[in-house]
Amino acid sequence: MPQQLREFMLEGTGTAAWNGMTDVLRSRFQVAADGTRTLRRVWLDTFDWRLYRAGSTLEYSSGPGMHELTLVTPEGERLAAEVPRISWPRVPGIVPAGPVRERVAQIAGIRALLPVAESTSTQRSLRMLDGEGKTVVRITVDNADGRGPAATALPPRLTITPLRGYDAQADHVERLLAGLPGVTAAGPSAFQLALAASRRQACDYNSHVEVALTPSTPAGTAVAAVLLRLLDIAEANLDGVIRDIDTEFLHDLRVAVRRTRTALKLAGDTLPGDLAARFAPEFRWLGQLTTPTRDLDVHLLGFSEAAAGLVTAPAADLAPLRDSLIRYRADEHRRLVRGLRSARFADLTRDWRAALGSNAPSQGSGRGRGSLAHGPIADFAAARIQRAYRGLAKAGYAVTAASPEEDLHTVRKRGKELRYLLEFFAPLHDPTSHRRAVRELKQLQDCLGEIQDGHVQREMIRALAARMVAERAAPAATLLAMGELAAQLDAAASRARDEFGEHFARFTSTPNTQQIASLTKIAAA
Repeated sequence: MPQQLREFMLEGTGTAAWNGMTDVLRSRFQVAADGTRTLRRVWLDTFDWRLYRAGSTLEYSSGPGMHELTLVTPEGERLAAEVPRISWPRVPGIVPAGPVRERVAQIAGIRALLPVAESTSTQRSLRMLDGEGKTVVRITVDNADGRGPAATALPPRLTITPLRGYDAQADHVERLLAGLPGVTAAGPSAFQLALAASRRQACDYNSHVEVALTPSTPAGTAVAAVLLRLLDIAEANLDGVIRDIDTEFLHDLRVAVRRTRTALKLAGDTLPGDLAARFAPEFRWLGQLTTPTRDLDVHLLGFSEAAAGLVTAPAADLAPLRDSLIRYRADEHRRLVRGLRSARFADLTRDWRAALGSNAPSQGSGRGRGSLAHGPIADFAAARIQRAYRGLAKAGYAVTAASPEEDLHTVRKRGKELRYLLEFFAPLHDPTSHRRAVRELKQLQDCLGEIQDGHVQREMIRALAARMVAERAAPAATLLAMGELAAQLDAAASRARDEFGEHFARFTSTPNTQQIASLTKIAAA
């Protein structure tokens, strides 16, 4: 049940405050001591800090005969659930059904929960009883040692926790204790102190490019900084991909690789010599290496919804397909891990970082030192964004009802190129204008993504059916259900294609065209 926490800090070891506190409380309440217990406390979050960003903290406490998850909401409410012994990282679904799992799953989504800070605590507890001997308020004093490179004894913390319906009694306890010597207002939370002891910072990872740029920054210096940031993102996700913690590690790594390839294609002429030409094939290899596993991830992530949408077949008929997808995905992931542990990958990341760090990007590649590629980034960004916008518009205007799927895929690729350029050079843009431009582009991209994904997944279903037949792993009922699934995917892609004209017209409308032009003028100012 929700509980509102009231916290204080205790001076020194807290012994003097504890003795004074018990004397005062016993003068007003019946007090029962619960003794002392030692707990291991682990604070959990997703790799990208979704709980912290949402204003919540999640703690897993384990000790003799108890394992508990406690969620503290942005409003300060405390939701607790008894759980079995759990080793982390794990997905939220491992938590028993109830309010804690529901709230955590809403925030974490498909991301796994993993430890971000730990401490070992010795806790002493008291219970305040009413006239009927019923517990109305709990008091806990926590003496903790942080775990990590900066592990030290953390300041003792006093927590007052009312049972539901007894807030007035908790208020009274709070007033009694607040005036005692050695009891002070709560400073940083136990989580924040444990995090500091581990020498970590909250939100130390996100997948945004976020490179500090000024309009006068040399184009080569700016592009090199963007590429280094993308390499940092890819390497940050490497361990999670190899350990297969959750599917978003691979997704973020792939996006970093796609952004890198786009930067090399559209802005590689700002880099020295043949740097772009030399490394582009290696990043193409890396992109291809990660594709099979990600494609299977997409199928598995959407599997339950797809199965539930069958009309002529029961969802259970697709069970053999799911089993095969899991098996194929395990095979592909092993291949992916071999590639990521290979000398080729190690050479790529090492040499790429060294090349970006040791060369002088502002010197240019020798293709005309007076060109935009070797001037300030504001002029370069404005010109390349305008060119990317024109390329997207040209490809979109060429699409007709009779156009093959490849033409729409080309529009999608041009859209991604424009989107990535807008992301790379966002610090040069007025934030309001930038958000509007990205919002309009994203709506077009979502439509194109539905078209492409529907066609790709349809073809993959057909290929999977052939493979399962060859392996004798596809009962007739499963093949029929897969046929219906492929038809549904094709129908969804067709509906999205019917909507393309409307989305494209809105994106290329005069107001949005002017918005893009305004954005690039701001960048070049």
